[in-house]
Amino acid sequence: MPAISCSAPGKVILCGEHAVVYQKPAIAVPVFEGSTKCSIVAKPTAPHDETIIIAPNIALKCYLSCLVEKHPIRVAINLVLKKLQLDHLPVCEIRINSTLPTAAGLGSSASTSVALIRALSTFLGSSFADEEVNQVAFEVEKIHHGTPSGIDNTVITYAKSLFYIKDQPCEFILPGKQVTLVIADTGIKSSTSKAVSEVLLGYQENQDRFEALFNQIGDLVVSAKKSFINGDQISLGKTLTENHMLLQKMGVSCDKLDVLVDFALSQGALGAKLSGGGQGGNMIALVKSDEADIMASALLSKGAVNTLITHIPAKGQ
Repeated sequence: MPAISCSAPGKVILCGEHAVVYQKPAIAVPVFEGSTKCSIVAKPTAPHDETIIIAPNIALKCYLSCLVEKHPIRVAINLVLKKLQLDHLPVCEIRINSTLPTAAGLGSSASTSVALIRALSTFLGSSFADEEVNQVAFEVEKIHHGTPSGIDNTVITYAKSLFYIKDQPCEFILPGKQVTLVIADTGIKSSTSKAVSEVLLGYQENQDRFEALFNQIGDLVVSAKKSFINGDQISLGKTLTENHMLLQKMGVSCDKLDVLVDFALSQGALGAKLSGGGQGGNMIALVKSDEADIMASALLSKGAVNTLITHIPAKGQ
């Protein structure tokens, strides 16, 4: 049997993170400049008669049976087997390679799950439809993040820009004008589940204050959707920056994120904000396409450990 390979992109949250967990809208876009590839090849003559998992990015090389029951990779495999009503996995080698940094807000966990679920279902002779991939990936996201909104696995599964409200039908959107983002990594590892838990604690301690913040972010996302679709990047940029200020009030930013956001704005970005769980990870700067390289270099000079430029093509491109 030939090797089966499937890939999945990364993602960034354009606006609405954290509030999306509380039924407010958010917008996310796929990032094709970073991705995860999962390859599976049958090994019927393997000497130990066991499936081996190789994932260099997380320094993992072991037999499937050695993974703890709640390991996300093992959970994903078991969920696929259960969905296909199979009681075992044929001996194989599963290799997962990713160009996405972990704990940085680019959806590395969901990207890994989507690539693995797609490849495994195809390897087992029953390729899952997008909806099935998304459902299984969401269950795996619960292992990673506790109470995820579902936005990461959805935008990565469908690989389309998404206006998202938890537990409501997906709404895919296209920008009226190409959107160019410079993504800058603070180099600070961040835990989405930790950030989400701390926001929940704040919400429990001061419900009125946090509901007001969630409502304000929800209103900004609705405005951002209109600007995104109409190609009004000036308004979109202002909305993103306002979103960052609200996330600061929520307590999920950090000094380095704030420094990079302020610096990007001082260098002419149309808007800038943290993206994802916060407390580290990445920030994004909305820029004019011809200014992206200059902005990326400037952010590196200001302390970003890595930058990535991504383009969201306009309708018709």
